Amino acid sequence: MKERPRILLFTGNGKGKTTAALGMVLRASGHGMRVLVLQFIKNGVGTGEMLALRRLPNVEVEAHGLGFLPPRSPYDLAAHRTAAQKGLRRAAAALSAGQCQMLVLDEICLAVAKGLLEESDVLEMVHAAPASCTLVLTGRGAGKGLRAVADTVTEMRCVRHGMQVSVPAQKGVEF
Repeated sequence: MKERPRILLFTGNGKGKTTAALGMVLRASGHGMRVLVLQFIKNGVGTGEMLALRRLPNVEVEAHGLGFLPPRSPYDLAAHRTAAQKGLRRAAAALSAGQCQMLVLDEICLAVAKGLLEESDVLEMVHAAPASCTLVLTGRGAGKGLRAVADTVTEMRCVRHGMQVSVPAQKGVEF
């Protein structure tokens, strides 16, 4: 039986999926591990967490998203698909080259749920990952295949969100 990597999945409609993954990045960096964070959908180059991550030793961050997708308006998915597919190719190349000991694929589950990536393509990349690498996948709407392959699945559930009670997004809290 082939040894396999650790695979952790953070999904659900609640706040904290990316934050949980970035806590793992902080822990790994503290142990001197090489970490690669690839963002899908998001393009959070100016968010507090991305600014902080760039200061950590052995941590590389890349945005492979064009920004959040509107929930129900007509928009052109072609450019978003192209960006997501480029990110997936980057992830596969990093794994193949042994570039990192931890790979965070932020919002990859949502990229699949929105049709930017095929779940089968993501699963192929996951199955090809070396046992020496920990994979951390985040995003709403994780499909059955991604849930099945992960050894740890955490579902964040929203009980109440500040925006639902007219509290605006706050620097240092939401971004």
